[in-house]
Amino acid sequence: MMDFLNGLVAFLNFVAIPATAYGAQLALGALGVTLIYGILRFSNFAHGDTMAFGTMAVILVTWGLQALGVGLGPIPTALLALPLGILITIGLVLLTDRMVYRFYRRQKVTPVLLVIVSMGVMFVYNGLTRFILGPDDQNFDDGTRFLISARDFRNMTGLDEGLAIRTSQAITVVAAVLVVAVLFWFLNRTRTGKSMRAFSDNEDLALLSGISPERVVAITWIIVAALACVAGTLYGLDKSYKPFTYFQLLLPIFAAAIVGGLGSPIGAIAGGFVIAYSEVMITYAWKKVLEYWLPERLEPDSLVQLLSTDYKFAVSFAILVIVLLFRPTGLFQGKAV
Repeated sequence: MMDFLNGLVAFLNFVAIPATAYGAQLALGALGVTLIYGILRFSNFAHGDTMAFGTMAVILVTWGLQALGVGLGPIPTALLALPLGILITIGLVLLTDRMVYRFYRRQKVTPVLLVIVSMGVMFVYNGLTRFILGPDDQNFDDGTRFLISARDFRNMTGLDEGLAIRTSQAITVVAAVLVVAVLFWFLNRTRTGKSMRAFSDNEDLALLSGISPERVVAITWIIVAALACVAGTLYGLDKSYKPFTYFQLLLPIFAAAIVGGLGSPIGAIAGGFVIAYSEVMITYAWKKVLEYWLPERLEPDSLVQLLSTDYKFAVSFAILVIVLLFRPTGLFQGKAV
């Protein structure tokens, strides 16, 4: 029994908890992608660097607050800086829409051209972020590092394995639940949210109903900017901040959105957790867990690791290809890619 519990703790410590936090981050990122695709009808390749820029804004505000001696005690100061970071990100994306996307939208160009335009925006955002903050890792996590430390858990339970839950992981899950709840309430209960859904379902019919397309577009960008800033900040707190990392995150975020079904908010959330758990479980070395759970004669000699962690994004790519080949509308019947 003790071996089973030790194996369970090891599984929770190295697979379930990290994958849940990572899945919440991918889900928030995928929600932004799926909203753009569902309402504005193009794949926004600049979303990863929007997350990077928003996180950079939060970092700069966090450093300013720390210099003034303002903090939240055991909770990261970044949460106090997050509202201002969201406002800065909203300003950036609205300015980009006015200066770039609006022109092409009025020309009624094809979605493929908008995708190419978004790639140009992506490089501009990336260069701007690197110019302001630099290309290196930035640490902005403060407060209490662990909600539960491995040592305290071992002392409480008497188990050999210690369960450690980082504060950033707990904050990520709680924040993701709150953000998703508010978003779904907004889309389903408010008049503006219903207008956005109507515009997504049938643009011509929405226009005949008196819905302002420019207002819908602006609100969509505001929501997407807020989601990007929150997702990027939570990822940076949980792992680390480096501008190029957010460019790499674009693959698992798009994979999550497509797996769940592009245009489906519920699908984006489900896809985020599917991708996260797949990446973590395939790249985790199962030797420790199996040593607890298997009889001694069956204990593995190797690490029992299907892929190195260096190839975790290959997992996202493989799942993306499989879904595009066999179920292009995703798990929740989103719009065909």
